[in-house]
Order: sequence, then structure tokens, then C-alpha cells
Amino acid sequence: MKSVRRSGAKLASPESVFHLPAVQALFFQILSFFLVLLIARSLAAFFGMSINLWLAAFFQGLLAAGFSYWRKLASWWLAIQLFFPLVLLFALWLQLPPTLFMLGFLVLLFLYWTTFRTQVPFYPSGTATWQAVAELLPQERAIRFVDIGSGLGGLTLNLAERRPDSEFSGIEIAPLPWLVSVLRAFLTRSGARFKRGDYGHLDFAAYDVVFAYLSPVAMPALWEKARAEMRAGTLLLSYEFPIPDAVPTMVVSSLVNQPRIYCWRM
Repeated sequence: MKSVRRSGAKLASPESVFHLPAVQALFFQILSFFLVLLIARSLAAFFGMSINLWLAAFFQGLLAAGFSYWRKLASWWLAIQLFFPLVLLFALWLQLPPTLFMLGFLVLLFLYWTTFRTQVPFYPSGTATWQAVAELLPQERAIRFVDIGSGLGGLTLNLAERRPDSEFSGIEIAPLPWLVSVLRAFLTRSGARFKRGDYGHLDFAAYDVVFAYLSPVAMPALWEKARAEMRAGTLLLSYEFPIPDAVPTMVVSSLVNQPRIYCWRM
């Protein structure tokens, strides 16, 4: 019997795990550290030269960024790789208390949670997007709407206020944004509902509209799930990120020079 992940995909093999950008980035940092260490010791042994610690950190970041560029990681990874050793060294130089690092780690952990696996970072949308989505919803009847990766819940709360006749829900895997959205719904007495979990657990057949603001990496799998589960006539919306090789039924813009909303009528 084959084991499956919660989202329905097969458990990742060690080879596929290495293809995760976060894993590659970590590997390149470790590799660069040992390469710089080897160079520094060789210079000291053969020429009696020593490398300044800040210069060593810069070269480590430069090497890691070079490896990341070679592996064609996203552009933001290059900046992270370049500055990470310098920022870490600077933090050590400040002699900050360990509890501060632990607090920062916990905040980032609960904010981003399994971003390293899902490759869907925290992307908030704005009020112009909420207005555009509201105009795309069927107006002649009550609907069931879900925002997959609902973040702080702004879109879902806004739509629930606009359309009290319909059911609006959001699902978010990261604990901190989910908790914020639940508290916002409670404090405003909103009819919106929020669930913490992986949207791969949802049955898209239960919804009339599925909204996604994910990342380019997640779009092929989303399309596969939508085609398998969504009912004829229902609507799949994706903000900013199109689905490769899937021609949208309609494309709208919330504002000039702003990301588009891609719509597919299933």
C-alpha cells in the first residue's frame, strides 16, 4: 500500500526533498561555509595570511548566492543567501540575548509554518482585490466560497460582510494567521468561518467559488485538484498567478499596474 501525504500526494523521496528550494538553500550555505573555511585555513597554512571575519562572511554569502543562481532558484533566494551570513554575524556582534532569537524564531515559525514544503509564502491581498472578487461572484443566488490560504482573513471577512446571504470560509495552514483571522471573526461577529489545515483535505465539490492566492509553484497541483473535484459551472479564481497551459475564461485587474485575477469556469 502506497503512503500518501495529507494533501493526497505521495510522500516525498529524499531526492525530491532536495529539490525543495529551502533545502537547497540550506545545503548551499553549509557547503559555502566549509569552502570558505578551507580557503581560509589554506591561506593561513601556506602564506601566513588571515581573512577578516566579515570578509569571510561576505564570500560565504557570495558563494551561496552563486550556487543558488546556478540552480535557478527564485531571485529572492539570491538576496537571502548573500546577506544571511552577514546578518547572522552582525546579530552575534550585537550580543543580543538568546531569548530574542527564540522569540523571533517562534514568530516566523507560526507565521510561515510549512512554507518550506508548500512553497506558498504569506501573501496578503488588498481592498481593491476584495472589491474585484466581490464583483465576480454570482449575484443571483447564495453561494459557498472558500479562500485557500486565507492568511489574516481579510478577503473572507470582507465578502461575508457584503454577502450575508452566502457562506464564506477560509483555510490556512500557518497557526498565527489562522488565529488572527478567527479572532477577527469573533470580535466583529462575522459569519465567516476559518479552519486551520491543508486545503488538500478539502473537497472542492462543496464550493461554488474557490479563491487562491498561492505561488507559481502551487498552481499545477491546484489545477489538477480543481479539475478533479469542482462541479460544472463553478468558479476557480487565482490572484496574480496563472495556471500554466490552462487558458482562463476571463482575466480582470483590480487596479492599473496591479496583479490580475485569473478566472476559470469549470
